[in-house]
Amino acid sequence: MSRLMQAGAVRGLARLLAPLLAAALLVPLAACTPQPARPDRESADDGRPRAGTVRVLASSELADMVPLLEEARKATGITVRPTWTGTLDAVGQLASGKADGAYDAVWLSSNDYLRLDPDAARRVTSETPLMASPVALGVRPATVERLGWDTEQVTWAQVHRAVADGKLTYGMTDPERSNSGFSALVSVASGLSGAQAALTDADVRAASPKLKEFFAGQRLTSGSSGWLASAYARRSTVDALINYESVLLSLNRDSSTGLTVIRPRDGVVTADYPLSTLATAAPSAKDAVRALTEHLRSPAVQRAMTGQTLRRPVVASARPAGPLSPEARRELPFPGSRSVADGLLSAYEHQLRRPSRTVYVLDTSGSMRGKRLQQLKSALTGLTGDFREREEVTLLPFGTSVKQVRTHTVDPADPKAGPAAIRADTAALTAEGDTAIYSSLAAAYDHLGPDTESAFTSVVLMTDGENTAGRSAADFTAFYRSLPPARQATPVFPIVFGDSDRSELDRIAALTGGRLFDGTKEQGPGSLDGAFEEIRGYQ
Repeated sequence: MSRLMQAGAVRGLARLLAPLLAAALLVPLAACTPQPARPDRESADDGRPRAGTVRVLASSELADMVPLLEEARKATGITVRPTWTGTLDAVGQLASGKADGAYDAVWLSSNDYLRLDPDAARRVTSETPLMASPVALGVRPATVERLGWDTEQVTWAQVHRAVADGKLTYGMTDPERSNSGFSALVSVASGLSGAQAALTDADVRAASPKLKEFFAGQRLTSGSSGWLASAYARRSTVDALINYESVLLSLNRDSSTGLTVIRPRDGVVTADYPLSTLATAAPSAKDAVRALTEHLRSPAVQRAMTGQTLRRPVVASARPAGPLSPEARRELPFPGSRSVADGLLSAYEHQLRRPSRTVYVLDTSGSMRGKRLQQLKSALTGLTGDFREREEVTLLPFGTSVKQVRTHTVDPADPKAGPAAIRADTAALTAEGDTAIYSSLAAAYDHLGPDTESAFTSVVLMTDGENTAGRSAADFTAFYRSLPPARQATPVFPIVFGDSDRSELDRIAALTGGRLFDGTKEQGPGSLDGAFEEIRGYQ
């Protein structure tokens, strides 16, 4: 079952308050909320509730709201203490009860996930949308001209035809780990199925042939919008990105990409960024969330919000920022049931998208003996339940040199055999030798070869130390830069673990267009298990 299915609930947006009432309520609510104490360094991070502070579990894309939250603190006396996470990870914490007592509110790009599982929804007592951003297609201007598109008339059917004809390639975030990815998946499936209401299982089955053609054109995948944008900038052969309108416009503003932002006229799914109070929050915290909500919905703040984040205001008296087209688009409904969403995700993961090819370059040098090797084995064994059908997984353990190269494929005809073989190889790992990081990375690129088009290819590097044998960093840099551009497109995702040199691994990620992950904690986010799991969104 997908991680998305750990979330959901019953729809119910809080009623919008009239502007005069909002203005009248803001002052007394802020006044009755105690002013935040000035915490010391230790107490600021211990996660405990404090007067005048709202602990918020928030989608990582909302980090661009930090300046506005600081202005809100000055205006209301309420300090927001965010914990940034992926939307689906946040929903999982809610559904499992881990958020109870740890947070006062949750602020996601959308609460649609909550509406699929009562265990998550019953923990939310109110939700109020603060801004909006629809799914959109950002296309290189030269591609728009080549396709002859009228940007105001483009439909998902036209986009599908361009992809099917081999005239358009694109990037999109992973629907199982990113709300923008799932919203894009729903938008495409709804548009290509012709569904006039919430998607059904029959709609998904009917649209599957077209969806398979559509996702054959996906050349980039990612667990986050930020990395997707940077990967897009590196790969000039990719024509477009599917993401939230605000992400695409911000990319234009902050770089020289100049994407043409298109909202298909047959409809899109829109994020409404609701600030939601948790049932377990203390009464004073609930008052603070309400005051903060009213402040963020005030016309002046809504104008500042749309100008800074390029999201759309939800208050009629605030006009959208200049780059935002005023013309409305049909809103496509989210799947109405858990089974439909689960079926759509399963079809995407196992049938529709291109398969993955990953080489796991695993440090099994002498320093990994004992607990560290056991942690590695545990993380890899746990990961085998997440491998997709048609996925190719290579284990490349190394010490002084590469010890062996074992490749397994998850065969749809026998999907349990491949993961079982990977678990057996993992159990047989032993720790000995020095640490030949760069020679082993070069071996991984040689193993993958020139074929980077038929699958999402990547390299995962896990090491607990510094390079002590084989090629040097300079040698590997020269090797990598000598590769053809198509092979250079394969990123390395290093994991910081044990005594490994973070700066050294960061340079490997920067050189290859990958991203550094943290595996230094004992458990949870930032652990080795968590790092391997998070990387799945990039494969």
